[in-house]
Amino acid sequence: MGAGKTCIGRKLAERLDLPFMDADTQIAEAAGCSISEIFESHGEAAFRDGERRVILRLLGEPVHVLAIGGGAFMDPETRALILEKALSVWLRADIELLLSRVLRRNTRPLLGTGDPREILEKLMEERYPVYAEANVIVDSLNAPPEVTVEKTYEVLAAYIKDNPQESRKAS
Repeated sequence: MGAGKTCIGRKLAERLDLPFMDADTQIAEAAGCSISEIFESHGEAAFRDGERRVILRLLGEPVHVLAIGGGAFMDPETRALILEKALSVWLRADIELLLSRVLRRNTRPLLGTGDPREILEKLMEERYPVYAEANVIVDSLNAPPEVTVEKTYEVLAAYIKDNPQESRKAS
C-alpha cells in the first residue's frame, strides 16, 4: 500500500499499449461495495476469498497490466496462480516513502487500527520476504511516476530477454 501499484500500473499499461485493470476496483464492483465496507461487514478472510476469485478470473483475461492489493500476493494459492500465469512485479518502497503516500488518504482499512508506522513496519517485516518471490523487483522512487514506469519497463524487458520462456506470459 502506497508503493504506487495503481499509478505506475496504469502508466506502464499505457507505455506497453495494454489494458490496465485494478483488482481492488474489480473486487468492489463484484461485491457492490467498497473495500473498506467489505472489511467492515465481512472481515479480512471474506475479502481475501473474494480477492482470490477475482484475481483468478482476471488472470484468464487477455494480456493486461493488473494491479493487486498488497495482501493478495501473501496468499499462497493466489501467489502460485500469479507466478504460473503472469509476470509479477514488486514495486518495493521504503517506510518513509510509504508513509508519505498512505497518510494522504484515510481509505486504508489495515491502517485504521493503530499507529500507521508500526502497522507498515510489521507488514513490511511479514510481507517483504514473500514479495521477493516476484519475477521482477523495482524500487518505487520518490520521483515523478514516469521515472519508475521507465525503470519498470527496462527491468521487465531485461527479464524477458534473459528468460525467453516467460515471454508467453507477456504476449
